[in-house]
Amino acid sequence: MAESERAVDVRAALLRMRRRGGLPVAFGGLFPGARQFHISELTGTTTDSLRGLAITAGNGLGGKVLTLSRPISVIDYPVSRAISHEYDGAVDAEGLRSMMAVPVVVRGRVRAVLYGALRQPLILGDRALSAAVEAARELERALAVQDEAQRLMTVAEQPVPVPEAEPPDPAVWEEVRQAHVDLRTLAQRVADPRLREEILTACGRLARASSGGGRDAAPRGGVQLSPREVDVLACVASGATNSAAADRLGLRPETVKSYLRSCMRKLGARTRLHAVVEARRAGLLP
Repeated sequence: MAESERAVDVRAALLRMRRRGGLPVAFGGLFPGARQFHISELTGTTTDSLRGLAITAGNGLGGKVLTLSRPISVIDYPVSRAISHEYDGAVDAEGLRSMMAVPVVVRGRVRAVLYGALRQPLILGDRALSAAVEAARELERALAVQDEAQRLMTVAEQPVPVPEAEPPDPAVWEEVRQAHVDLRTLAQRVADPRLREEILTACGRLARASSGGGRDAAPRGGVQLSPREVDVLACVASGATNSAAADRLGLRPETVKSYLRSCMRKLGARTRLHAVVEARRAGLLP
């Protein structure tokens, strides 16, 4: 996943944080997992003094948040005794006084730090803190989705045996098929249209691999299923009941039944299992 996509999510979180919390300034950056992160996204600032600033774990407000993995605020940054002051020059150049920092924690690991600030030494109220925490949680969810997409797409990129060329390894195909249904389900939760298209393209490669023509082959048989019909059939292929497929896809069970009937009709199938088999032959499912 391109870091630029994650940076866009960080900036969006900062804008929401400012709007909801009434904060004039917000900034932050992604933490790559070493001992430092860089402030890369800024909104409401009047100088570039903070841009690119390297924050080390334990130092300053953000570094302390990185170490403790919890939100911290100070009323007057330049004179606060709760933090160290390695970054006073950059903070003073921007004219910031009251400041908060909130960690973005994904699966127990800090992945980013978001700051909000005032230009006066005032107490940051519940509205500002709640907005910052909410923005951090939304960014957490976005990063978690992207992480899962990256993991599944890595599986999708692994060499897959072509059924007609060599005996298929059941374990390999089970992993491929699970990655396919997980990717299709995940695509519904992705807001970024480019990332969603990338995920669905990976799904198509996995599905075509099962038809014996390789990942770049076109679907065979001329059967056309809608994206939602493929979603439903992929869930059914993984062993899900209509009710479980509905829960997974955010649909009603009756809607799942309707999609499944349509799939069976288009594929000339008499049963759910027959529909899955025909979809695999047509290169619509792995």
